[in-house]
Amino acid sequence: MDKYTETSLLKDYRRLIEIARDLASTLDLDPLLHRIINAAKDITGADAASILLYDSISRQLHFQVATNLDEPAIRGIIVPLEDSIAGWIVKHREPAYSNNVLQDKRYFRTVSQETGYETRSLLGVPLITKDKVIGVLEVINKGEGEFNENDENLLTVLGAQAAVAIENTHLFQQSDLISEFVHELRTPLAAISTATYLLLRPEISPEQSQQIATNVHNEALRLNMMTSSFLDLARLESGRVQFKTSLFDIGKLLEECAGLLQGKADEMHIHVRVKPTKKLQVEADRDKMKQVLLNLLSNAIKYNTPEGTVTLSAQSGEKETTITVADTGVGIPPEALPFLFQKFYRVRDTEGKVSGTGLGLSICKQIVQGHGGTITVHSQFHKGTTFTTHLPKK
Repeated sequence: MDKYTETSLLKDYRRLIEIARDLASTLDLDPLLHRIINAAKDITGADAASILLYDSISRQLHFQVATNLDEPAIRGIIVPLEDSIAGWIVKHREPAYSNNVLQDKRYFRTVSQETGYETRSLLGVPLITKDKVIGVLEVINKGEGEFNENDENLLTVLGAQAAVAIENTHLFQQSDLISEFVHELRTPLAAISTATYLLLRPEISPEQSQQIATNVHNEALRLNMMTSSFLDLARLESGRVQFKTSLFDIGKLLEECAGLLQGKADEMHIHVRVKPTKKLQVEADRDKMKQVLLNLLSNAIKYNTPEGTVTLSAQSGEKETTITVADTGVGIPPEALPFLFQKFYRVRDTEGKVSGTGLGLSICKQIVQGHGGTITVHSQFHKGTTFTTHLPKK
């Protein structure tokens, strides 16, 4: 080995040590994944890098982050285990590289076709932790020369560091979320336990028994809602939710959501109106944006006042599309606003008066952030609240 190569390798491995320290400094998944792909691109001299996560149940890989592509666009792309270089890496649990992918029978052409990004060469390593493959770290298109054994070795070391960091982040998030969930379960479980005890008392009248049985039923429904919401949030926070983007008319989606909750609005004497949008097209995951809007609209109806109004609207700006759900309801106290999107948070003045899990807004925030956007709230106590979803244009 010549002196130049030895010095270059030493520099590379010093860089890996710095990267290891950097990866250990965060337990937030999205920033962690971005640090990994930027480091992978840097140490191999590649034009781009990406991470694909592996689902052992469906036996499929899906893109999670990439340096060269918009994240919502790639999250919907599935890479099969068969007939793909990434799939070969997962099955064989070994690194692989190809300096001419068009001549490689394992190359999966659909990704380039769907993204429009031309891949000439590719190097990938498995992300393995606790003897389990959790994904693949790839670098694409070597800037100068071709991918070689040195690149493979460097990326393999980074991949080992990355797999541990990703797994630690997942475990931390799950532990944090589970502890909060268990804490929140105590209230409905305590209510059900007390109710069943009372039902066994001989002095309880039939009318009282009926009321207690209704309370048990309501608490059971709340537990079911909480469990479903918890699973939704856990998938979103783990980064394993795929975003299937398409171009759709946001005005039609607003009308659809209003129609679905019209019965609930009528029961509470709330007027729901949709402002016309003149065929405003949005590129996003329609089903997940529908989930966001239904949640915001449901809240706007629940926390409104009799004969109140909810207005749905959307506007197109130069850099973003905004979708607004505004109500004339009870409003939110100023001191509660900073905590609205926290898991299980309920505004104290409405707690116990209006049913809910305290997870809806957290889920909305995760979905909107998954699209690269933000969600904001403006409220005047006793006058009304406006939630605005900001989606960046591509």
